[in-house]
Amino acid sequence: MTDPIETFIEERKDRIRQNESNAALQKAAQDFNLESNKAQYSYNFSWMGRPIIQYPQDMVAMQEIIWDIKPDLIIETGIAHGGSLIYYASLLELIGKGEVLGVDIDIRDHNRKEIEKHPMFARIKMIQGSSVSAETVAEVNKYISGKEKVLVCLDSNHTHEHVLNEIRMYSRFVTVGSYLVVFDTIVETMPDNYLPGRPWTKGNNPMSAVREFLKSDDKFIVDTTIDNKLLISVAPGGYLRKVK
Repeated sequence: MTDPIETFIEERKDRIRQNESNAALQKAAQDFNLESNKAQYSYNFSWMGRPIIQYPQDMVAMQEIIWDIKPDLIIETGIAHGGSLIYYASLLELIGKGEVLGVDIDIRDHNRKEIEKHPMFARIKMIQGSSVSAETVAEVNKYISGKEKVLVCLDSNHTHEHVLNEIRMYSRFVTVGSYLVVFDTIVETMPDNYLPGRPWTKGNNPMSAVREFLKSDDKFIVDTTIDNKLLISVAPGGYLRKVK
């Protein structure tokens, strides 16, 4: 007898594969990605009361990854309002284990206060300092001891040099089977100066950093299944799975 659950899963996999060659769907997604980024769409959402500054589609992808891996530690560079830290912590709370470590060069007092008084703060730790300084990375390294499964998310300064340095420094913390998620690779497909005053542009962004990193590292692959599933995302080509 055919297992209906397995049948559903296989049908879903097939639909996702077909998305890659669905020109109309790809065009619609590209148009939405372009216009929504120009309109700062990601700033419209909150999680448990804190602004999260993420696309809902990427949030769902992260939920699937976290539920599947059940990491002992999630490291995120870039804290902002703390919404992502709280989102990840809430998922770990449901799982029943794990911590979230946030790193930011400037944790603003008003944001720190809101994060620290949040019900999910029990699973959150924060480090203030440049994510690419030797001192900060050494502090992060202290949290790795004894952790069997580690997931890393990079979402701070989006210039090529900074992200490439982050990838090289933090990729070693990712455990086999887990992910290094590099956000805002979408910048590569955006018009220059679509967000005035930002230093990242075509050729100088997280996507260009990912491409350079992958030229010399065979431990990670781009999980294109996630790209084909989401279509609307700020991290196309940025979901890197560690395979060895």
